[in-house]
Amino acid sequence: MSFRIGADIGGTFTDLVIVEDGGTKFEIAKVLTTPDQPDEAVLQGVRHVLEKVAVSGDAVAQVIHGTTLFTNAIIERKGARTALVTTKGFRDAIEIAREHRYDMYDLRMQRPLPLAPRHLRFEVDERVLADGSVRKALDESEVRALAAVLAATDIEAVAVCLLHAYANDAHERATGEILRELLPDVAITLSSELVPELREYERTSTTLVNVYVKGIAEQYLSRLRGRLTDESEIAGNLFVMQSNGGVCEVETATRFPARLIESGPAAGALAAASYGKLLGHRNLLSFDMGGTTAKACLIVDGEPLVAPDFEVDRQYQFKKGSGFPVKVPVIEMIEIGTGGGSLAHVDALARLQVGPGSAGSNPGPASYGLGGTSPTVTDADLALGYLDPGFFLGGAMTLDMDAAHEAVERNVAKPLDMERTAAAWGIHQLANESMASAARMHAIERGKDIEKFPVFAFGGAGPVHAFGVARILGCPQVIYPLNAGVMSAIGFLTAPLSFDFVRTLQAPLEDLDWSQAMAAIAKMEDDGRRILSRTVAADSITFARFADMRYRKQGYEIRVPVPAGVLDKSSHAELRDNFEQTYTEIYGHIVPSTPIDVVSWRIVASGPKPDLDVGDHQAGQSTDAATALKGERPIYLPSIGDFADVPVFDRYRLGARATLQGPAVIEERESTVVINGPAAIEVDRWGNLLADLTPAE
Repeated sequence: MSFRIGADIGGTFTDLVIVEDGGTKFEIAKVLTTPDQPDEAVLQGVRHVLEKVAVSGDAVAQVIHGTTLFTNAIIERKGARTALVTTKGFRDAIEIAREHRYDMYDLRMQRPLPLAPRHLRFEVDERVLADGSVRKALDESEVRALAAVLAATDIEAVAVCLLHAYANDAHERATGEILRELLPDVAITLSSELVPELREYERTSTTLVNVYVKGIAEQYLSRLRGRLTDESEIAGNLFVMQSNGGVCEVETATRFPARLIESGPAAGALAAASYGKLLGHRNLLSFDMGGTTAKACLIVDGEPLVAPDFEVDRQYQFKKGSGFPVKVPVIEMIEIGTGGGSLAHVDALARLQVGPGSAGSNPGPASYGLGGTSPTVTDADLALGYLDPGFFLGGAMTLDMDAAHEAVERNVAKPLDMERTAAAWGIHQLANESMASAARMHAIERGKDIEKFPVFAFGGAGPVHAFGVARILGCPQVIYPLNAGVMSAIGFLTAPLSFDFVRTLQAPLEDLDWSQAMAAIAKMEDDGRRILSRTVAADSITFARFADMRYRKQGYEIRVPVPAGVLDKSSHAELRDNFEQTYTEIYGHIVPSTPIDVVSWRIVASGPKPDLDVGDHQAGQSTDAATALKGERPIYLPSIGDFADVPVFDRYRLGARATLQGPAVIEERESTVVINGPAAIEVDRWGNLLADLTPAE
């Protein structure tokens, strides 16, 4: 009997899930995050789930982990003292960025300050051209002299990003070897090892992000692995979730921590995709609302969409270009600065605002009684009757209703001269509108009709708000999975071992050197096999191929699937057809008689995907919803603009095929389903609540 544990550190709560390989035991835990020492909450949660299944740590074969620690280190500037080594003349490329104003009319527009300040950016007099030829050779004595200068600055990390190293990495490798020899205690990342593709600014930014948090990753993951072994007697492997939806070993994670930055949200999208396949919904809107933020992701044809890059530390929540670009593959989602802990306030123009600031876990919402005094979305939900103050986290935590009322009254109702209930509803509805608007734009930009996508709602606050968000979007159904409050941690248990590779080889499609392309693909597949075979059988590894392609003179590429097998001149037509089909799906048309260029080749190497049997959790329960009735509670119904008594059900006593009608409240330990309008609700065999929306009255 062996078990796997998923551990997700969020901004407010840390979630744990333990599952037996056979699927007969499935337990969860939710504890407050410990920001000053994140691994402490993980260990607390591990102890809880081990106690629940009554096994010792030596029964655990794997722990799969995700954390926001590295994102926070960048935002809070708590990483290493970092230097940059680049080609002569390109010292300021990281600060010039793309010379693009992401807001033309903001006179106070800001970008995050570079992770390597100007006095820690150094140049070497070498030059490689875009075709890989050497214009000026590297002088190794210059690099050795530079190493002495770096040593004198007390730097802790060095990013090496030389011009066109993606085409020829010889100079970069030589520079790295010298620096590693002369600076043995300094973390060093070469751009050619991390992101061997074109675009200097994005490549340099990604390399800096990686090395900036490399020391933190090494210390944290080493400490966590040690504590799991010493304190919980877990001898199984520790794996870490990557932003692309795959997991990797600790050794790989500490070498490439930039790949981990979006690990938690990625896991939630994987869980949504897994449940969608189970339910026969290959197209879904994954809606994850936790304590700090909400995330939306489109699941298309059974898989979450993947983007080639993302941004971290945005100075403006929704404005692309206001953060650091990180050029690693990531499950594509829109992050909305609205969570249960998002703060509500009235701005200088007497407008109600919700987020992006958050109360987090400390001091938390006013109703937590931990010192918070400002109203949050959770406080508004409590004031509207949507949450039971005595049953938060299944009764493990009691909420202070009076504190919630006082915070809403003092900070929102009085400044706006309105009733407290109206103020609380305004907070709730504004949060819903913000999330719906962001999700709609996310779908439109990807050529999808959001009204055809059921909503898969999870996270601690997701089931409270999903019905309202779906009504605004016009979605046909909301799916509320059992254990929605820890769904990201469950997603960790569905992720395969995986790693991405990329190689830039720019060429016109009609004149492609197919032998060169096949050599690059074969090399990447060999590297993937070498990395993954340390953990899984080599014959179980699969490869997905993609090409970054564009119409000539376009500025950016799209990711296009590439057929398996040997590529040669006969592959030209299929690759062009794949490009045009992908382009049409995104933009609705093609551009006839226009040459197509291939920019980069990509390989995704993956191990077997773990099976997660959620089981018939409702077996033996009654199909009569009345047997699960806990009582009634007054909640705010927008259709009447007032409170009214609605039935409250115990989620765990609702059997398969039970049916009920909205408005209703369905409670479980980690989340509460709030349906504050008309809906037909059914429980399926896995315990999911399926709410079909009916037209608003």
